[in-house]
Amino acid sequence: MTEKQRAKQLEKEAKAAEKLKKEIERTESLMVYERKFADKGYIAGIDEVGRGPLSGPVVACACILPTDHRILYLNDSKKLSEKKREELYDVIMNEAVAVGLGMVTPKRIDEINILQATYEAMREAISKLRVKPDILLNDAVTIPQAGIPQVPIIGGDRKSVSIAAASIVAKVTRDRMMVEYDEMFPGYAFAKNKGYGTAEHIAALKEFGPCPIHRRTFITKFVPEDRL
Repeated sequence: MTEKQRAKQLEKEAKAAEKLKKEIERTESLMVYERKFADKGYIAGIDEVGRGPLSGPVVACACILPTDHRILYLNDSKKLSEKKREELYDVIMNEAVAVGLGMVTPKRIDEINILQATYEAMREAISKLRVKPDILLNDAVTIPQAGIPQVPIIGGDRKSVSIAAASIVAKVTRDRMMVEYDEMFPGYAFAKNKGYGTAEHIAALKEFGPCPIHRRTFITKFVPEDRL
């Protein structure tokens, strides 16, 4: 290796070390709430994905991380690439003390509205945890009838590692489901749009009408009443 190559290698390593240092500091800053409530016992972060799409379920996740975890790059799932979400999903599932998932179908969403369906999915996620949490850190909402002390945090998936982890697991879980639905109901590009109202999706709705996983109460602007 020449002196020039060695210098470039050292510069590259220094930049990587600085980048890692900044990520460690950022992750530490996302543990403020976990430290604040550490004496309460098990802390579960709660988040959901899928409130806005025209089709598919709403999915919630409850996640309890070890107090001594060293998982980096946790963040709001929307701020991460699909590749990074998939990588972190595996890490979270391997290292979490407990993970619970809750899902509410499009039909149920139509029956009770999306807000109540979100609460229902969150309660189910909590009930699926193999360890009962002592406190919940929620992304913005207060969950009715949760039966556990709660701390709603606005923008929580960007401020708490527990909520960020839940956000990632919920997002990956739902996205994988939408890819499967794309095979079952071709024509709507579910694998690409994940059920959200893209121009392509809306055009397909107008042409083919709704399929079994569409939320009827969400598509009245695009589909005539006699086709709902």
